[in-house]
Amino acid sequence: MQQNVNLNLILDQVAKDKGIERATLVAILEESIANAGKRHFGLERNIKAKYDEEKGQIDLFQALTIVDEPTEENPLPDPVNMIPVSVARAKGIDVEPGDELDFPVYYRLEDEAEARAQDEQWGDLLRLKTYRRSFGRIAAQTAKQVMIQGTRNAERENVYNEYKDRKGELITGIVRRFERGNVIVDLGRAEAVLPVREQVPRESYRAGDRIQAYVLDVLRESKGPQIILSRASVELLKKLFEQEVPEIAEGVVVIEAAAREPGGRAKIAVSSRDSDVDPVGACVGMKGSRVQAVVQELRGEKIDIVPWHEDPARFVCNALAPAEVSRVLLDDQNNAMEIIVPDDQLSLAIGRRGQNVRLASQLTGWKLDINSESRVKEMREFARESFTAIGIPEATQEMLYAHGFRKSQDVANAAPEMLTQFPGFTVDMIPDLQKRAREQSIVDAETEMRLEQEREAARIAEARRHPDELTQEERMARVRGVGEKTIEQLKVAGYPTVEAIHNEGDVMKLAESSGLGIKKARQIKHAVGVYLEEEAKLRSELNAERDRTKVEGAGA
Repeated sequence: MQQNVNLNLILDQVAKDKGIERATLVAILEESIANAGKRHFGLERNIKAKYDEEKGQIDLFQALTIVDEPTEENPLPDPVNMIPVSVARAKGIDVEPGDELDFPVYYRLEDEAEARAQDEQWGDLLRLKTYRRSFGRIAAQTAKQVMIQGTRNAERENVYNEYKDRKGELITGIVRRFERGNVIVDLGRAEAVLPVREQVPRESYRAGDRIQAYVLDVLRESKGPQIILSRASVELLKKLFEQEVPEIAEGVVVIEAAAREPGGRAKIAVSSRDSDVDPVGACVGMKGSRVQAVVQELRGEKIDIVPWHEDPARFVCNALAPAEVSRVLLDDQNNAMEIIVPDDQLSLAIGRRGQNVRLASQLTGWKLDINSESRVKEMREFARESFTAIGIPEATQEMLYAHGFRKSQDVANAAPEMLTQFPGFTVDMIPDLQKRAREQSIVDAETEMRLEQEREAARIAEARRHPDELTQEERMARVRGVGEKTIEQLKVAGYPTVEAIHNEGDVMKLAESSGLGIKKARQIKHAVGVYLEEEAKLRSELNAERDRTKVEGAGA
């Protein structure tokens, strides 16, 4: 006959391996055995389990409550778990109504003798045959499930307690597996999940890869991993700079704002609390070492570091760098700005697919509308013609334009009480004025469509001009990021053509001689290479078209 298993050593080992308190494991074990006992002896029975530390085993009990003598009018409400006081006293038990007695229930094979003896003494009280060999299959399975679930819950609680204070930190782990697109990361004592929505589209991972991520959230109740990571959050960018730049960690340099399009580009605005510390220089580091460390961790994501300024207009100009800004018109009421840039800076200010202006808007918190100087001139002329057509005096036209009115449609949609604030407008004349404005708006719409078609045709024609017809300055102006001022600096430095820039192998020399700085010089060097590739392709296409035209003309 097998001996009882001493559970003390097992509990100690499991507590050590799982990191769960021994008392918690004991409670789980007691609950599982109590549930199995109810399954085996009857769910209606008040079965309890208690761990015996000395023996290292679980003892099972049924609790019986002592009650007054039942009568025909007041029978026992719960015959299974209650006994009359007279029955208990007949067994030699000194009790009073209301007392609760725990009777041991022997459920193991090796306790059969004790069970038989108990049945002879207390069988009529417990009303069950306790000398059954062991729990049935269903009861044993119930005990197993309760133990497994209890252990899992305890492990999750441990994970939550350990990581709840690490929300908002950087954490490093190892990629273990993939579940429905989510990346499961091993943190050592716990697993975390990097959801699809928090991944960067251009990044890919393999099992065993090291990954650094931002702890987005730590959940208390969850079936899966409780720790939610992010690689797409803008907070990851801030934390990486805080990690790489001691001045930020110390509070000397402050990250005032940050904006990010994960995998593409990011902008970060910094200020300094010490006039002797350059915030941008501190973030860039010696020869760009600090910012490059962040770029590498973000798998090549481009980062613009701009100086923060308390003046919103100046801050917006910094945020739009490297584009040059001519003028800024503020609309405080709508939290918007109209940015006017030189014609050759428009595409640079807007950025590829609007990325530069979009990030600048997120960084500054202002709505930005960018127009070139020629476009602004055209808009002003269009507004003048539109306002003149509905009879608005020239002096009033300038005031309307300064307050954001650009065409007759704006006048038609304006509130009458607002229009009366302008000199020359009275309440009586507003209805007729807005009627004329609505009629003129139809003409304006047709004019705008025609002008847009003309602009697009001119843009296409200019873009398709043969490179051999362009002057060297025109070729330079077509390079992304190169404006009139930059062209002049490059010419003075001895780089009058795109070929001269392309052939310069020393970027540091280009930066120092032109006074552009290493970052701008690198951008221009790269942009020149891209331009020359596009120019060669265009030249080939135009030459082929020219040859076809000649052949067709000769055939005719």
